[in-house]
Amino acid sequence: MPQHVPAQVEGDTAGSAEPVPPPGVAPGETPRLPGARGPRALLTGLPLLLAAALWVFSLPHIGFRSMGEYGLLDRLPVTYYLSLLVLTAGFLAALRRAGTAPWWPALYCAGLLMALKGVPAVLYDSERYPWASKHDAVINHLLANGELRPDEGLSGNMSAYDQWPGFFTLNGGLVRAFGADGAATYLNWAPIVLGLLTMPVLILIYRTFSEDRRLVWTAVWIFQLANWVGQDYFAPQGLAYLLHLAVLAVVVRHFVRPGAAGRLRSRPWHDPAAAAVPPPTGTRQRAVCVVVLVPLLVAINAVHQLTPVMLCVTLLAFSLTRRYRNLGLLAVAGALMLAWDLTMGRPLFTETLGTLRDSLGQLTQNSRAGYAGQLTGAGPELAGRANVLMVLAVAVLAGAALLLRRRLVHSALPLLLASVAPVPLFVVNDYGGEMLFRVYLFALPGAAFFAAAALVPAAGGTGAHRVRPAVRRICAVALPVTLVALLAGFMPSYYGKERMNYTPPAETALVTRTLDRAPEGSLILATTGSFPQALHRYDRLEHWFFAEQELPENVEMLKDPAGYLSTRLPPATTAYVILTRTQDIYTAGEGLLPTGGFAALTRDLTASPLFHVVERTGYGVVLRYDSP
Repeated sequence: MPQHVPAQVEGDTAGSAEPVPPPGVAPGETPRLPGARGPRALLTGLPLLLAAALWVFSLPHIGFRSMGEYGLLDRLPVTYYLSLLVLTAGFLAALRRAGTAPWWPALYCAGLLMALKGVPAVLYDSERYPWASKHDAVINHLLANGELRPDEGLSGNMSAYDQWPGFFTLNGGLVRAFGADGAATYLNWAPIVLGLLTMPVLILIYRTFSEDRRLVWTAVWIFQLANWVGQDYFAPQGLAYLLHLAVLAVVVRHFVRPGAAGRLRSRPWHDPAAAAVPPPTGTRQRAVCVVVLVPLLVAINAVHQLTPVMLCVTLLAFSLTRRYRNLGLLAVAGALMLAWDLTMGRPLFTETLGTLRDSLGQLTQNSRAGYAGQLTGAGPELAGRANVLMVLAVAVLAGAALLLRRRLVHSALPLLLASVAPVPLFVVNDYGGEMLFRVYLFALPGAAFFAAAALVPAAGGTGAHRVRPAVRRICAVALPVTLVALLAGFMPSYYGKERMNYTPPAETALVTRTLDRAPEGSLILATTGSFPQALHRYDRLEHWFFAEQELPENVEMLKDPAGYLSTRLPPATTAYVILTRTQDIYTAGEGLLPTGGFAALTRDLTASPLFHVVERTGYGVVLRYDSP
């Protein structure tokens, strides 16, 4: 029986006018031996060195302590933005050598990660994202008490952290092992560390479906530019997301059913950039892989409550294809998730089930971002528009690939299913106003791959698979233009609301002093929990963030703030009201309070005989409630 001849051989023996390069080698590129050195390598590395020099030079000139309405955008010097453009140009040049020198795109991708997200890690003298300080508080609580209390009700929604403690026990061990004062010493480096760990996992997934290294590295680059949602900060979600991708990498590479690939086993039927389907595995091999994955699945369940749901719906989507239909793995993942939810996570799980009646099917409510209201202010509004445009840009690019490269889509169908699988969760719950961001985050790896496929034409192919020169010329222009456009969208999306994210150390010190002095059992009041050290000593104090509600209710509250709060406090309560600069910026930017509402609230409470000033600084005021 005649065997199929690989497309590359067909092109050569047929006397094709244009030699077909090896997979991942750009047309016109001369394959070089690994480790080859020369002027070309020097030229490829020069932009990286120049970008690094410009970035380092820009650091002392970044005015992060004096941010205005546009956050960090207008406080970054021209040299910083120039470093990003030089990085992009160098990456585009390195792509031409991706097939023979893949370390260059890798270095540029690592450089982009550092350039985009390294500024807070290097410069900030406090935690980026004030609400991240509560995760440090959980670690300190765990180290101090040496125990978990998953059944104990804690205010401030802190009980869930004792019910899903994996992230905190891991970091508690790191703090102890390295003798650090606390996780706050390395907290701002989380996006860099998690990004570097995620990169090889993404490459494993993308290389499963494409041999074209230009496409693979472009997908990694686009993933980083499109990952503006800020879920890779020091929090359980970032670690759980990395573990989630690791499980998917194992599944797509080692769970192919025998005889399930069909025409995908025929190389001439492929898109020229598509990789061969991984070798099939028998029932016993897949069972062994399930056993190997159990520790990862347990870790995901111990770290985060939503990620196991995302993993299960993705595995369910994979089962829709015969290639990856493995109900055993899905059953194990579902059983482990249910077992954790009914034991360690039972309090929050039962509470969530009780809210499903109100949230189920509420698409508009579940897909909104935040608590209520609309973004206000020049920076937040710009960030909101940029967010929408970034989502649309990635979706349009991925959609173009679905239309133009249908053979590649067919071979990479699991990535498409992984992108679509999280979307139905909009029907279920709003996840505290964050479901929109989580769905986008879990859909991004597949969307970035197809977006890259729309911009990077196949390197080889003959006959019907051959890419026309006109298409190559269009892509040669579209790729750099798109990458620069995505870079322009990332900046306001990630840094446009930076005034909310940076807190002066003096404000942190004010809050810490207040909470340290508060008697055990005191009630701490604040407009929102998004301020530094808001949940310091959370196991010994009660909390009420009274403005985290719909805007009309807050407008009503502002008519008589003292009366609103005092009538809702239990008798003989020791209560403190903490009103800080960060709360002012956050409540205004997120639309929780109307313009001038925070100033009016502060003024009215300070003037009320029911509240007495304990301490006032340029960064906030602390009031004590005296019960009549």
